[in-house]
This record gives sequence, C-alpha cells and structure tokens, in this order.
Amino acid sequence: MTIQSTAADFLAAAEPMRGSEVEVERLVDLAYAPPQPQDGRGHLLDLYVPAGGGPYPLAIWTSGSAFRSDEGKQGAAEVAAFLNPAGYAVAGVSVRGSGQAVFPAQVHDVKAAVRWLRANATRHRLDADRFAVMGNSSGGWVAAMAALTGDVPELEGEVGIVGPSSRVQAAVDFYGPTDFLQMDAHMPPGAREEFNALLGLSDCHDDPRSPESRLMGGPIRERREAVALANPVTHVTAGMPPLLIVHGRADRLVPEHQSVLLFEAAAARNGTALFYSIPELGHEHSFLTDPARAEGHVTMWTRAGQRGLLPQAPPPTWETVERFVRAALGSHAARDDEVATA
Repeated sequence: MTIQSTAADFLAAAEPMRGSEVEVERLVDLAYAPPQPQDGRGHLLDLYVPAGGGPYPLAIWTSGSAFRSDEGKQGAAEVAAFLNPAGYAVAGVSVRGSGQAVFPAQVHDVKAAVRWLRANATRHRLDADRFAVMGNSSGGWVAAMAALTGDVPELEGEVGIVGPSSRVQAAVDFYGPTDFLQMDAHMPPGAREEFNALLGLSDCHDDPRSPESRLMGGPIRERREAVALANPVTHVTAGMPPLLIVHGRADRLVPEHQSVLLFEAAAARNGTALFYSIPELGHEHSFLTDPARAEGHVTMWTRAGQRGLLPQAPPPTWETVERFVRAALGSHAARDDEVATA
C-alpha cells in the first residue's frame, strides 16, 4: 500500500471470503509452556488446520471471562468454522486466569503462545509471517496487548519458548477494556448498579474485588503505574499492526469509551485502525453471524495521521473480519490476486 492508502482499503479492495466445507485437522491441549499451577490449563492451545496444503495464515483466538478463566481456547471452534474454509489455520489459546497469576502473566502467556506457534510453524503448516490475534472482552484486551507489545522486552516474560518473535501482523479487538481507571466514569446510566449486583461488588470497576483489581493484584486506584502498563493505549505506535475494533454503545459491562480511547490513540500516533461503533448493542458479538445486530453502525478509519468515516462500510460480520485480516496480512495463500493494494 502507498502512503495515500487509507484503512478503507482493508474493506474495499477485496471480495468477501467464499469458502466451502473443508476437512480440518484438530489438535487439542497442546502445551505451549509447562503448566502453572500444575493443574492449570492456562498454557494450553488447540489448533484447527485445513487438512493438506499450506502454509496457512493463522488466526489466534482467546475468549473473554472477566480475566478469571484459564479456558480461553474454548471459543476457537466457532472461529475455525468460519475461517478454516477461507484458508486460515486457527489457534485457540488459553492464558492463566487472575486467580492463578496477576498481570503481566496473561501478556507473557499469549506472547509465549505466539512464540511457540512460530517455532512450530513448519510442523503444523502455518505461515510464520502471517499471524493475526483476536478476542472478545478480556480476550480483546489480551489480543490488543499482544498486538501492541510485540517484541517489547519488558513484557516478553520467560514463559515457554524464548527466541522467536512475539510480533503479530494484525489484530481484532471485540469490546475489550483499555484504561481501567476510566471505566466507571463512562458506564451507561444504571449500569454501575447492575454491575455491582452481578458480581457482588459495591464500587463497580474500582472495587478492590472487581475483575480489573483482581487482574492487577489489588485495587486499581492504588496501582496506577501497573494499570498504565496494562493499558493497550500506552503501547500504541505508528508501527502497530492494523487493528480492527468493534464495540456496542449499549455495552453495560465494558463501556464503549474504552474502545474510543484506543482508536483515538491510533489516530494521534499515526497507527492504522478501523473502528465499528454499534448503537443499541450490548456486550456481545452476535453481529458476526447476524448483520441486523449491527444496524446503524458507524465506521471510522485512521491511517498515517489521516482519519475519516466509511459511510458505506459493510456490517462487521465474519466475512468483513476476514477481509480486514486478509488485507492486513498481505498475500493470502488461497487468493493472492485479491490482496488489497493501492
């Protein structure tokens, strides 16, 4: 792409995927690092690779759980159902829950998984140069942190294989949190009370027992320096991988403002991002299979210090996600002639 390109190219330059049923090799409970704790499942991944051929670009998925679960890989089967037929391998990656280890362990884990997958790319028919990471809610935070801190020494950790690069080439963040300290100020009317009742808290996200405080190992208001390090916005640079962000304005768990902060940082620092803001949508990604759920969406782009609206952008279905990832990764094994160019 030339400097005149905009993020619009990531949707306009290629047709949606048109895959068909494919035979898939499924490998479960692969250990990308020794377990911590011994009975934990936070260092396991599942692989879904089209049978035969390759190497395939890889989509890495982690499901959200308010940072509590070490079973984030479980959501990958649904992702694979859409992306395997389009010529992608899919990895479902679990990271440790906040009850097992506090930040930055979760970032160390996902980066260790990326390194393991890259080190074993030939064995599993993966294209080591074309990795995308994605997730929803706290999994979206994991994806954003993985994408924005690739090869950052202070966040690499020593989990699992060291040596291979932890960089990814694209990222998709579905309604993930960013700045924990700003969450409460932007909760929708009545959402604080609902959040407290749901989790047995008294002070919403600022509560010492909130998901974010548990992740940080104590009240977030008392750990400001660590919270800043855990904020994807802190790590945005012009060299960031292209980032697709999707968030509902009616989200009553993670306010949409969290994604606004991330998009605005990308715009201010010459990064590349595409942001879908969806009215009337809550904390969910039903729009991926039901375009009607994204009705009225507003789509914004930013690239190289420029920004604008995409009034004719398609809804953020799996087809749209695939088009974005395909263009961000560059050439696609199945459709090299349709790669986005300017």
